[in-house]
Amino acid sequence: MSAESMPEPAIPQPGAQEPGREGRGRRRRPRGAGRKALLATAWTAAGVLVLGGAGAGYLYLKLNGNLHSVDINQVLGKDRPGKTDNGSENILVLGSDTRAGSNKRLGGGTDDGSARSDTAMIVHVYQGHKKAAVVSIPRDTLVDRPACTDTKGTTHPAATGVMFNEAYSTGGAACAVKSVESLTGVRMDHYLEVDFAGFQRLVDDLGGVPVTTTRAIDDPQSHLRLQAGTHTLDGRQALGLVRTRHGVGDGSDLGRIQLQQAFVKALLGQVESVGVFSDPKKLYDLADTATKAVTTDSDLGSVNSLMDFADGLKGISTRHMTMVTMPVRYDPANPNRVLLEKPKAQLVWDALKHDRPIPGSATKGTATGEADGVVSG
Repeated sequence: MSAESMPEPAIPQPGAQEPGREGRGRRRRPRGAGRKALLATAWTAAGVLVLGGAGAGYLYLKLNGNLHSVDINQVLGKDRPGKTDNGSENILVLGSDTRAGSNKRLGGGTDDGSARSDTAMIVHVYQGHKKAAVVSIPRDTLVDRPACTDTKGTTHPAATGVMFNEAYSTGGAACAVKSVESLTGVRMDHYLEVDFAGFQRLVDDLGGVPVTTTRAIDDPQSHLRLQAGTHTLDGRQALGLVRTRHGVGDGSDLGRIQLQQAFVKALLGQVESVGVFSDPKKLYDLADTATKAVTTDSDLGSVNSLMDFADGLKGISTRHMTMVTMPVRYDPANPNRVLLEKPKAQLVWDALKHDRPIPGSATKGTATGEADGVVSG
């Protein structure tokens, strides 16, 4: 996928202080669970957004040099849903499963030169930034993909009845955003993406993440084997967990989504418990890893922009966050695919458009994956 790199500036040493940033750089406000609750929806970007307001002004130049961004707005042009003016925001979060480069040794596929969006979530931040909703989009959903243009200027024709994650493998970030906006009728204000290798390093930098499993998990395809009980997962095991689908629940992508949502909560709990924000060295290591791992839209393509964005999220608590899966049903012609429950899904999209809570009726009776409760933090 094409991406613009921020120019690499001089790298200050940890412990130095950026001139003119003393007040903001030294800020040490308490970090409640609320601020990190929204970030839990984006395991792909957790390490980046928690930087907001956490101090460490000396990091800015170095981390800016790490970040990569894509200009989604320029590529997609004006043929998009309109922006809302009520203060709410929508962020598309993707975890990509490219098998190229350092990701190749992490398994789960072949290095065929392509990449797919292994994880996809729409994060809706409500007006006032006191609550949020997260909608996971199953990668196996059969959709009609619109024609789109990638960041290299190549136009890709529309396709009917293809898997949702095929949009990313076809045209990268721009086509993924275009497909989500076509599917939902909701404009994506921001974009965040991370790769497998970066996610693994992020977990290792945290010293692992404790989880409890209520049953054994044995999935050769994701290289994960866990007995029932409590474990501290290292980066490779954590990656295996968020990619596991076989042998858990009904073996579907929907079950994997349930595991991902459970792990995300455990991940953010670990961020708080290891004292990241009171340990400048640990914060530096985590931030350095995370900013190398992510790709953002150009509006979030600097640490200052990410910080300002995160500053607007600190009022959100776990009690005011809803996490759901896009309403789907299993495809009777292929149990490995799912189909959109259009009337129920429209309830979700209407709620996001009008900044309202997602009604319980939108997901009642839809396919779930049957892996709820298998993993907890």
